[in-house]
Amino acid sequence: MTKVRLKAFAKVNYALEVRGVRTDGYHEISTVMQSISLADEVEIKSIEEGFEFIVEPEDAHIGSPEENTVYKAWKLLGEVFDLRLPVRLHLRKEVPTGAGLGGGSADAAAALVGLNQLFGLGLSDAELRGVGLRVGADVPFCVSGGTAVGEGMGEVLSPLPAPPPHHLVVAKPVGGVGTAEIYRAYDEQPRAGSTFVAQITKALRTGDLAGLAKGLGNDLAPVTKGLMPEVRALEEELFLAGAIGVAMTGTGTAVFGIFDSEGEAHAAERMLRAPFVAACEPLFHGVMIL
Repeated sequence: MTKVRLKAFAKVNYALEVRGVRTDGYHEISTVMQSISLADEVEIKSIEEGFEFIVEPEDAHIGSPEENTVYKAWKLLGEVFDLRLPVRLHLRKEVPTGAGLGGGSADAAAALVGLNQLFGLGLSDAELRGVGLRVGADVPFCVSGGTAVGEGMGEVLSPLPAPPPHHLVVAKPVGGVGTAEIYRAYDEQPRAGSTFVAQITKALRTGDLAGLAKGLGNDLAPVTKGLMPEVRALEEELFLAGAIGVAMTGTGTAVFGIFDSEGEAHAAERMLRAPFVAACEPLFHGVMIL
């Protein structure tokens, strides 16, 4: 094998609760994450030496190559297992950045899975998740995908039943707000405990779509909406387009709505006036080898 192509699937947070601040300054959270069919594509080809990185489109906002999650995943995998992994990696971006959709984490997960496949390393998912955690807290989930509760920083995973059939419409405004800024603003505001995770978990265990839609929630949403009112406006548009439940994912600024049918989702997709809109559906895996 000299080349492998993969899909790197985004995620949404059906629920996100902030539980407190750790001694290292990071926040403890509890969240329910779901893989969705919105995806980037990663192609990895073996070469003679080094690491080459190509990104499409050229104006994709992914930062410098050395700071990209894909490069970090490649570098860490080689260091942890003392491996020489010369590759050309081609990343085709479809998942918007700065959205809370886990696009960068998904790309890193796909890189780890693809390198494991290309070089026949025989590493287990647990080993790949361990490397992925050093790249970012969402990478372990993106390696496994599906539906899961995430505790700690989101990396302590417990699988949940797949959701009842439904479709989603994801929308994102032009701008973004930094994760650190959102958490700082959250810490400055008084808050009461929420029960989003318990409600979503119950709905998933009972296959209750109405309960799932009603239980959606995100402790960080009020903060992000305060910093960027366009997020609230998109939520309102999704409800007007027929969504039975709406929430912001991650730290934002993307929001998503739940719809009963594919036809309703595509009709809503055409109605929304946002720079990025995509109809998609829940998936049972985080990475797929093509």
